[in-house]
Amino acid sequence: MKLGRIAVSTLDGEQLRIVAVEPENDRVIDLARAYALVLQRRGATAERARELALSIFPASLSNAIAIGDAFLDIAHDALAAADDASTAIADVQWRAAIDPPVIRDGLTFGTHIENYFKNVAKTKPVRAVYERPGYFKGTTSTVVGHDQVIPYPNISEKLDYELEIGYIMGKPGRNLTPDEAMDHIFGITIFNDWSLRDAQALEGPIGMGAQHSKDFAYGIGPWITTMDEIDSIEGLKGQVRVNGEVRSDTCVENFVYTPEELVAYISIFNGLQPGDLVGSGTMGYGGGVEIGRFVEPGDVVELELEGIGTLRNQIAATKEVPPWWPEPRPYPFEDEEN
Repeated sequence: MKLGRIAVSTLDGEQLRIVAVEPENDRVIDLARAYALVLQRRGATAERARELALSIFPASLSNAIAIGDAFLDIAHDALAAADDASTAIADVQWRAAIDPPVIRDGLTFGTHIENYFKNVAKTKPVRAVYERPGYFKGTTSTVVGHDQVIPYPNISEKLDYELEIGYIMGKPGRNLTPDEAMDHIFGITIFNDWSLRDAQALEGPIGMGAQHSKDFAYGIGPWITTMDEIDSIEGLKGQVRVNGEVRSDTCVENFVYTPEELVAYISIFNGLQPGDLVGSGTMGYGGGVEIGRFVEPGDVVELELEGIGTLRNQIAATKEVPPWWPEPRPYPFEDEEN
C-alpha cells in the first residue's frame, strides 16, 4: 500500500488527512472518510463512525502506525468505500508523508562518501566512516512535502539536494540486531536532505554536527510504500532532475553499511519509535556536490525513486533573510597562531 498525507480546507482551517494513494488510478482515498462509510454500512451511526475513523486515521501518520499490524488491516478494509472517498491526484495538496517523532540521517553509500570527500574535503574519506554507520539528528519542525516550496536561506550560495531513501519505522525497538531490524521498517519514502554546502563547511569544525546547513528543510514524500510492495531495497534505480534536465542517474548499491545495519546501530542504547525516519544517506551521485552543480532560486528539483514515485519541490524565488544574525566574537587565541 502507498500512504501519504494531504491538506484539506475546513471551516476550522487546514486539516491533514491520511490517504491511500493509487497512482495507477490517478486518485487518493481519504482513509478516515472511507472507513467511516464502511462502518455506517455495518450499522454504525454517522457521528460514531466518524469519531472512530478519525481516531484510527488521525492527522498524524506516526500515531496511526503505532496501532501496529491492525493499522494496515483496517486501511485495507477502508478501501471497500474507496470510490466514495476518493480525490484526483491532481486536485490534492500534499504535505510531508510522515510526521516523524525523530529524524536521523545516515551515511551508508560508498560512492557518495568517496565523491563528497574528494570534492569537498579534497582528501580521502576519514577512517571513522568505515568503522561505524554515522548519523546525525535533524529537526522535525521543517518537514516539507511534495510540491511545497523550499526556502533558500540568505547565508548560503550553495543550496544542494540529496536523494536518499527514508526508512520509516513501524515498531518500537531497542538494541536490535541486523537480523531483527528489517521487521521494524514499515515502509520507505524519498528523503531529500536539503543542504547548504558552504554553511555546512563552516559548521563542521565546531564539532556539534549540522545546524542551519540542514535544519531549514527536510523533504519527505510524495508518499510511503509499505515493505510488502518492495521485493528488495538494493538495486532500486533513482534519478535527479532540475528544471526537467537530468542531473544524475543513480542506483541503490555499494553499501558500506546495509539498511539493516544502520537501523540496528541507531537502536543501540537508544529507542526506535513508530514513525521515526532514518535516512539512508545520499545515493551515489544523488547530490549536486558530487557533480559540482547546485540549485538556484526558482529551480524545480525532482527526485525519482523506483517503487516510490517522484518528490518534486520548487526553490523559493527570493532568499529568506532572518531578522537577526550573530556577530563574530574576537578569537582569544590569535597570538598563539602567529
